[in-house]
Amino acid sequence: MKTEQIELKSGEKIYFASDFHLGIPEHASSLKRERLLVAWLDEVRKDAKEIYLMGDLFDFWFEYKTVVPKGFVRLFGKLAEITDSGIDIHLFRGNHDIWAFDYFAQEMNIKLHREAQIKLINGFAFFLSHGDGLGPGDHGYKFLKRVFEFKPNQWLFKWIHPDIGTRLALYFSRKSRTANIIKEANWESNGGIPLSEERLYQYSVDMLVKNPTINFFVFGHRHKPTDELVAPGCRMINLGDWIHNFTYAVFDGHEMAVHQYKND
Repeated sequence: MKTEQIELKSGEKIYFASDFHLGIPEHASSLKRERLLVAWLDEVRKDAKEIYLMGDLFDFWFEYKTVVPKGFVRLFGKLAEITDSGIDIHLFRGNHDIWAFDYFAQEMNIKLHREAQIKLINGFAFFLSHGDGLGPGDHGYKFLKRVFEFKPNQWLFKWIHPDIGTRLALYFSRKSRTANIIKEANWESNGGIPLSEERLYQYSVDMLVKNPTINFFVFGHRHKPTDELVAPGCRMINLGDWIHNFTYAVFDGHEMAVHQYKND
């Protein structure tokens, strides 16, 4: 895995946020969150060296050859404006926007990633990934992930009319989210998941053995803001979400911290 090196000048920062799931539960509340995201982007661009959107920007996204999903014009305009100003924006494809292809790169000059990345920022090593499918277990999803990433299946899906395909995808997304909410509630009622059994934490522990130079593991996916010590000099950050928590992380060249954005 190639390691990119980034040096921050005085006052420059790196921002990370994840799991916006724009498009749900309905247009009005999604639009409110989109406006909040645009406001946050406007604020952080003042001192941002780079901005990392760590996945699930949308609850569902599929790029047909000549069609992109309706909506999100405020966000797209702001993203293009920021990259045009010379600030790099990175988008990690999550499990809900796995079918993002070249639109973001061509129209908004956004750097698109699906695989994990390691970045060396001011001498600190960052392991960056959306987080889906990492760690032990979760074999059902790992199988589905291979199905979704299989190019012939993507080719077949594009022949479904966008109105039908989008409705189907959002329906199954809601069912999956409901099941996960119930599962989370059961875990919380029993005292929560022990840290030693948290998949992304286990993955971080195992990866640190292979690459002991990593200082920060940064994930999305779990929707639960987390800042846990993996080992001396190494922390695991989960960025939370912009459905309930409105959290993000910022690195100023020396310190990494998780913050909550205003939710008025």
